[in-house]
Amino acid sequence: MAALHNLPQPPNSGKSPISKSGVLTIHGFGVRVRMQSGHLEIEDGVGMERRKIRLARVGHRLQRLVCISEDGFTTLGALKWLADVGVSFLMLNRNGKILFVTGPTAPSDARLRRVQALALGNPIGLDISRKLIDAKLGAQERVARDGLDDSATAQEIAILRSNLVTAETVETIRLLEANAAAAYFAAWRDIPVLWPRADARRVPDHWHSVGSRRSPLSGGPRLAVTPVHAILNYCFALLESETRLALAALGLDVGLGLGLHTDTPNRDSLVFDVLEPVRPEIEAWVLSWIRREPLRRHDFFETSNGNCRLMSRLCAKLSETAPVWGKLVAPWAEYVARTLWAATSPSKSERRLSTPLTQQHRRIAKGRPSFAEAKIPKPERLCRGLAKQFKARR
Repeated sequence: MAALHNLPQPPNSGKSPISKSGVLTIHGFGVRVRMQSGHLEIEDGVGMERRKIRLARVGHRLQRLVCISEDGFTTLGALKWLADVGVSFLMLNRNGKILFVTGPTAPSDARLRRVQALALGNPIGLDISRKLIDAKLGAQERVARDGLDDSATAQEIAILRSNLVTAETVETIRLLEANAAAAYFAAWRDIPVLWPRADARRVPDHWHSVGSRRSPLSGGPRLAVTPVHAILNYCFALLESETRLALAALGLDVGLGLGLHTDTPNRDSLVFDVLEPVRPEIEAWVLSWIRREPLRRHDFFETSNGNCRLMSRLCAKLSETAPVWGKLVAPWAEYVARTLWAATSPSKSERRLSTPLTQQHRRIAKGRPSFAEAKIPKPERLCRGLAKQFKARR
C-alpha cells in the first residue's frame, strides 16, 4: 500500500504565534474568538494557511489581540477572558482606521474630569498644549536634520518652535504646528523608495517615492496612495489605540480635548492631542526602514480607486510595534493627567495622582530613572540578500 501523503502544514506551525512583544494579529475570513473548555480559542487565516490557537489563562504572554478582519465573530465569554487577564483587544482596518478598542480601565475621579472640561478656556490647557507641540516640533526638527539631511527645513521648524513661547492662544499654537508640518512633509515628498529589481518594473510610478502626505482621494492623510504613507497611517492607528487605552486607564475623558484638534463627532480630541509628541518617533522609524531596506510588492495592493492598502503579513509585523508606542506615549498621558490634577488639589495634603502606566512613583522610590526606556524596534530585514545588493550599489 502506498504511503499516505502528509497534509500540508501552515508556515511556522511550530513557532508561537504571539510575538516577543506580546502581540497576536488575527486576519482572514471566518475569524472565531471564543471559549472552549476554559481556554481562549482563536481560529483565523485563509485556505490551507488557516490556524487554530488555544490559550490558557496562565503563561499565555498575550498583551494585545489585534484583529484586521471584518468577517467572523467574538463571543462575550472571550471578551470577558481578555478583560480578566488584562489583554487589550484592537480592531483596525488596513487603511489605518480604528474600528474599536477595548482594554483595562480605571474609575474616573469627577474632580479630574471637571478640571479637564474647563482646561480649554484657561491657562492650564494652553500650557499643556504648548508643551505637547514644543516636544513634537523638537522631534520633527531632529528628524529633518538627522534623518532627512535637510538643515533648511530643520531651521524653519526651529524658528516656528521658538515662537511657541509667545503664543497666547491655542489657535496660534495650532497654526505654528500646521506650518511646521507643511514644511516637514514637503521634505519627505521626493525621498526615493527602494524596491527589488523585479518589483520595481511592476509597481506604479508614484510608488517609487514617498509622495505627498495629502491624499488626492480624501484631501487629507486618509486613503493613502503610496506605500510609505499607508504604513504611517497604520502605525498611527496603533499609536492612537495605545493612547486611548492609556487615557482610559488614568480616568480621563478621551473626547474632551485641549483645543489642538477641533471637536468632531468621529474623533476623540484628547487622544490626538496627547499622541502628537510621539508621531515623529514613528516617522523616524519608518524613515530609517525605507532608507535601508527595499519594500516588496506583495506586501501592498492597489484598489480600483488608487488607494494603497497593506497586506495581512505586513499588518501583522507592524502590529508588533504597538507596545513600544504605548510606552512612549505613557509619560505624556500621565503628564497631562498630573498637570490637570494639580489644579484640583492646591493643598499639599491631597494625595498624588497614581502613575499606573510608567510606575514613576515606585521607580523614583527605588532610585531608578523616572521612566523605563522604550527601545524603538529596528526595521526588520525583509530580504537580506537584496539588502546587501542595494548597499553594494550605494
